[in-house]
Amino acid sequence: MNDWKKVCPLEEIPRLGSRQVNTESGMIAVFRTADDEVFALRDKCPHKGGALSQGMVSGKVVTCAMHSWKIQFENGEAVAPDKGCAKTYAAKVEGGAVWIALS
Repeated sequence: MNDWKKVCPLEEIPRLGSRQVNTESGMIAVFRTADDEVFALRDKCPHKGGALSQGMVSGKVVTCAMHSWKIQFENGEAVAPDKGCAKTYAAKVEGGAVWIALS
């Protein structure tokens, strides 16, 4: 069973932007696409540990601000030729609010 945590109203995350959420497991970055989809990743690039929440969102990918690695929202995988993976968390919009699953 998932332990869902309410993050904020959807409109508090800008389109093509993100928000950091501090959890017992560490920082999680919650992203909003241009189509109002939400995704959540551990806020740590698998390359050098940069904050993904500070990256640029395009489609369903975030580009890390430190070294331009691209990380896919749906599976956390780095886009080739880079290799690595950021932990993903289930995310949803319900009742106008953003929720993430912590387990």
